[in-house]
Amino acid sequence: MEGGEHLQDQQTVQKIHRLVDDGTVPGVSWAMIDHSTVTAGVYGNEQLIPTVAPLIEGETYDVASLTKVIGTLSVILQLLAGHQLELNNSVREFIPEWQHPEVTIRHLLTHTSGITGYIPNRNQLNAADLTSALLKLDVGENFGIKMVYQDVNYLLLGWVAERILGWPIQRLIQERVLTPLGMTDSTFHPVSPEHCVPTENSATRGLLRGRVHDPKAAILGEHCGSAGLFSTKRDLVTFCRAYLNPTQATGVLPVEWVTALTQDWTPNQVGRSLGWALWESQPQPVLWQTGFTGTALVIDPATQRALVFLSNRIHPDAPNLPFLARRNDIIQSYIDEK
Repeated sequence: MEGGEHLQDQQTVQKIHRLVDDGTVPGVSWAMIDHSTVTAGVYGNEQLIPTVAPLIEGETYDVASLTKVIGTLSVILQLLAGHQLELNNSVREFIPEWQHPEVTIRHLLTHTSGITGYIPNRNQLNAADLTSALLKLDVGENFGIKMVYQDVNYLLLGWVAERILGWPIQRLIQERVLTPLGMTDSTFHPVSPEHCVPTENSATRGLLRGRVHDPKAAILGEHCGSAGLFSTKRDLVTFCRAYLNPTQATGVLPVEWVTALTQDWTPNQVGRSLGWALWESQPQPVLWQTGFTGTALVIDPATQRALVFLSNRIHPDAPNLPFLARRNDIIQSYIDEK
């Protein structure tokens, strides 16, 4: 991966560095793709406790909800392209235990399902009990008319894929997405925690390093399609390049679906794609997705540009809410500097 910085991206790089300089995050790792050129850098520390350690290239991150678009969405797009699934299929066709036939695959993909409800002691349940509780959630007044981002949508999508293909969703992601794309650093089971950037210093679980932060992913394991993936900047650049050139990854990313993702796919045009959020830009919207741990992908097919942004925003403590506005400012800066 090439070093250095493009002149037009210097303001964005300065904003990224400022996150570290003012103590908003311990460190940042970033890459910017411009057609065939990649510029990248690291800045700051990988951890602050138990000791301060500098961030180095090649470290592995818990990418949290990037799992949704990298993994589960890719598998679902494959099923759509292969006519094993249709957008307007009811979720209940595949998961009879789900009680709401009005909820379709499209609703889950666009976070317009309106699923609501509270699960007592959710993070203390075992996998079977958590699965049962999630399948008993209700559908409320936002159904079909409002986008409300929820992990449960992608948990259900993962279970739909499991019912169709017969394997746990994380295994499907590994075999149908990560391996064929050559994302060799990416895994749901890091074997070298010392090469993972730590996340939260949890009161109940201790310092999380090489162990997934998301509580539902920790409980559900290989049956979680909403979080759980660990990856590196290099692999995320590989993924973004495949998105920018889907004809070179046709076995993994169906061209007809990937090229249509910059449009609004919600039932009532509330401004969201399948999986991805849409950031308004010209000549067409830009795809973006973030992860709770402090990660983000921004993909602009129209200009053949993409941003990979990695931080451990929740180290040592979550939730670090001031980070959110700063992250959005960085994304806006990157899009504006094109």
